[in-house]
Amino acid sequence: MGRAAVFLDGGYLSKVLKYVFNEPDIDYEKFSEEICEGDERLRTYYYDCMPYQSYPPTEKESKMYAQKDKFIYNIKKLRRFEVRLGKLVYIPSAGDFIQKRVDVLLSVDLVRMSWDHQISKAVLVTGDSDFVPAIEAAKDAGVLTVLYYSSASKVRALDELLYACDERREITQGLINSCLLKRKNQQVRNS
Repeated sequence: MGRAAVFLDGGYLSKVLKYVFNEPDIDYEKFSEEICEGDERLRTYYYDCMPYQSYPPTEKESKMYAQKDKFIYNIKKLRRFEVRLGKLVYIPSAGDFIQKRVDVLLSVDLVRMSWDHQISKAVLVTGDSDFVPAIEAAKDAGVLTVLYYSSASKVRALDELLYACDERREITQGLINSCLLKRKNQQVRNS
């Protein structure tokens, strides 16, 4: 039995849960344990960013921010969980918001833990090919990389990412069902 760390792209998992599984409320701790497949889970790193707020924030923005803040607060209370937050930035030329620093935070943690020999397995939940160089560096350090992803069109993992990882597992209805919260508000509701 090895030692694993879970690197969970919160924005990606939220989209998978929304577009593929109809927004179920899952037990993030159980989900993390399940995807470690019997290996000791050193820690789960949850990466995301808070919603954008204008100044002064609109009522809708304030509500979204408060919901996300509560969700992050509850994630931080889970056993062996660390939260890493980036920033959401509005790009006027694109007319859209993008996350900043989230990819860098995940990549730095993955490479550092791999080369410090803190883990023998890295379990990633993402669809972003920006992580490929960090995954390759982890593999060079002797770490087994396992990707949990979705192939659904709105959240499909890019082929470059799939090919970079040693092993690939699709996030299935069975996995989600095994991690459903039994009662509302039992632990952490999805943001």
